Amino acid sequence: MLRVESGRGGLVELKVTRWKRYGHDRLYANLPDGTAVGWADVRTGDITVLVAEYRDDVIAMLTHHLRDNPEPVLPQGAPEAETRPMLPPLTPTDDLSANRPGESLRDLLDKSGVGLIERVVSQLLRRPADWDSWRKGLAGEKRVGAELNRLARHGWRVLHSIPLANKVDVDHLLIGPGGVFSINTKHHHKRAVCVGDDSVKVDHGKPAPYARKSRAEAKRVARVLEHYCGFPVSVEPVLVFVGVTDLKVVATQLSVRVYQERQVAALAPLSGVLTPEQVEQVYSVARHRQARRQA
Repeated sequence: MLRVESGRGGLVELKVTRWKRYGHDRLYANLPDGTAVGWADVRTGDITVLVAEYRDDVIAMLTHHLRDNPEPVLPQGAPEAETRPMLPPLTPTDDLSANRPGESLRDLLDKSGVGLIERVVSQLLRRPADWDSWRKGLAGEKRVGAELNRLARHGWRVLHSIPLANKVDVDHLLIGPGGVFSINTKHHHKRAVCVGDDSVKVDHGKPAPYARKSRAEAKRVARVLEHYCGFPVSVEPVLVFVGVTDLKVVATQLSVRVYQERQVAALAPLSGVLTPEQVEQVYSVARHRQARRQA
C-alpha cells in the first residue's frame, strides 16, 4: 500500500493487485475505489500508465513490486512506461454518468420549442413531425433504461445516451462481468417486428437497417475503449424493442442480441469476460466525454 498526493489537496492510497487470466500476468495499481490507474506486465516488466495524474507514483510503485517478484525478467535499469493515450482528469462537465435515459432526445425536444397546441393539432391531423418520433424514442429509452438500472445490484455499470462523433449517440451502454453491450432501443408501440440478419421489418413494412447500424455502433464503441484501456475490449450489439405485440427472429447468422424491454434482465447472470478491475477501467473510459474523439 502506498499513499500518494492526489493533486486535489489530499493523500490517496494506491494498492497493487495481481491478475492472471487469458494468458496474461499483470500487476494493477488501483485507487481505493478499485479504479485502475496503471498496470505492469509481470513477464516483460513493461508498465502502462492509465491516468496521467498518478504517472510517477504508478511507475515507482510497480517497479518496486516487479523487483520484489522473482518471476519477471526486467531490462537493465528501471522500465520505461509504455506510451499510451491518456484522458485528462474527469470533470463534472465531461462525466457522462449523470446522463438520464434519452438525454439527447430530451435536448432535441427542449430546443424544438413545440407547444401543446401544436402537438395536439399535429396528432389530430395525423401530420408526421420530428418531435413525435423524438417523444416516442424518449419513452422507449426511459423504459429500457429503468430495466438496465436494475442490473447495478448484479455488478453491472450502466451509462445512457453516450455521444459519439458525427452527432451519433449510443442509447445505453452496459458494462460488467459478462462484457460490454451497446444497446439500441426501438419503440414500436403495438407493432409486430420481424428481425433478419441485416434488416428489420415492422408490420411487413420496408426493411430497416437496425441490425447493421447496431453492429457499426458497437465497433465504434470498441475502438474508443480499446484505444484508452490498453487491452482488447469486445462490444456486443443489442437491439431492444419496446411496446411491440410480436417479436420474431428469423435470422440464421445474426450477430446482434435481440430482446423486448423486460428481457434485458437475461444479461444479469453473464460473467467471466471482464475482471472487476477491468469493469471499472472500461467504465472510467466510457463515461468520459473526451473519449468520443476516437469514435
